[in-house]
Amino acid sequence: MKFKKILFSLLLMLIFLAQESIAQGKLTLQEAIAAALQNNFDIKLVNNDLQIAKNNANPGNAGFLPSLDGTFTEGGSRQNTTRTQSTGAEQTINGVRNTNMSYGVALDWTIFDGLQMFTNYERLKELQKLGEVTSKATILTTISNVVNAYYTVLKQQELVIARDSALDVSQLRLRIANNKLAIGRGSKLDVLTATVDYNTDTTAYLQEKNLLKNSMVSLNQVMARDLNLEFTVEEKIDIDTQLNYATLAGQMEQLNPDLQNAFISKKIAELELKSVKGQRYPVVAVNGGYEYQRSASPTGFNTRQKANGLTYGLTASLNLFNGFLQRQNERNAKVMINSSELTLEKTRQDLQAQLISAYKNYTTNLDLLKIENNNVDVAKQSLDITLEKYRLGSIAPLELREAQRNSIDAVARFLEAQYQAKLTEIILKEISGTLNVQ
Repeated sequence: MKFKKILFSLLLMLIFLAQESIAQGKLTLQEAIAAALQNNFDIKLVNNDLQIAKNNANPGNAGFLPSLDGTFTEGGSRQNTTRTQSTGAEQTINGVRNTNMSYGVALDWTIFDGLQMFTNYERLKELQKLGEVTSKATILTTISNVVNAYYTVLKQQELVIARDSALDVSQLRLRIANNKLAIGRGSKLDVLTATVDYNTDTTAYLQEKNLLKNSMVSLNQVMARDLNLEFTVEEKIDIDTQLNYATLAGQMEQLNPDLQNAFISKKIAELELKSVKGQRYPVVAVNGGYEYQRSASPTGFNTRQKANGLTYGLTASLNLFNGFLQRQNERNAKVMINSSELTLEKTRQDLQAQLISAYKNYTTNLDLLKIENNNVDVAKQSLDITLEKYRLGSIAPLELREAQRNSIDAVARFLEAQYQAKLTEIILKEISGTLNVQ
């Protein structure tokens, strides 16, 4: 029994270590997107709304189908009755029990309502399309947030590595300064200056690590998973440098969810006017059913009575006057169509403005990326040469510190330029409705 407990404990430990290993493993962008699409709360909520819209888009909800109701009633009474006849004689009956029972089915079917049922069905289908577009927009936004958060983690991860490298240089400089002081070739001031710079770089390194952990929390939040999980990400940002403005503008007109949303809303407003106009026409309905009745009354003219049979009928109604509400509703529906047209044009103009600005930022960031990439190589070579000269004692510590600062600044600028170029690429693809990371 004790062995089983030990074995069970070991098994739990292995499972925990395996989970910890997975949590500490490398997270790819595709895995992050897949997790977000599966777990994100906004996507789940909008999918629920979409399911409701799909359920509502049916002929019965539009008014095409008849309604069929079944009824059953049973009741009775117990009464004391006194009757006075024309001769003046009175008759008293106590405890008379009357009973009645009936059941049946009734059919009611509107066969014409000014074509409103057809308009309603079309409107329900448009609402379903609107739900699908909203779902797509939420998915695009989620993917954009994941990619943004993922590359923020990558940038911070690379900055931690760069700060760690700078810390190694400061540590080497401090060691050399101590060695020189020990053999009488250095000064206490050099040691103190090197110590201050080493502590400064340590602080910067710890701050970057903290930013990295915070960026991991943000990515975990978008993926809707344990916020405390730590991981590493891929060490390369692939930037699409071939985006074309004309192509993006054409894709935006066809695929952008906000534009599709505005277009569908305009169509729904037009259908609303059509439905309101349909109220000018008569409503024609047929009805029918079957009914069975049975009653008993010992004091009545007939002590027992039964009846059963079919019922049928045709009804028609026409609104002749409702206080000018019909005209008012039609005018309001036309105003709503005008508002939807204005919203469509405003949405198109806003998106075009966003696309133009994002594309200009995109091309500028690509140019900056080329420059900063070259600066990183130059700063690295300068630091290597300066560090070798410092080892040989041919330059002052201040020159090494300046080369070290230039190197870390160049790396930071390169990573920021890389991140901004990727960010503008994501924005362009999101506006054009083509953001889809495979």
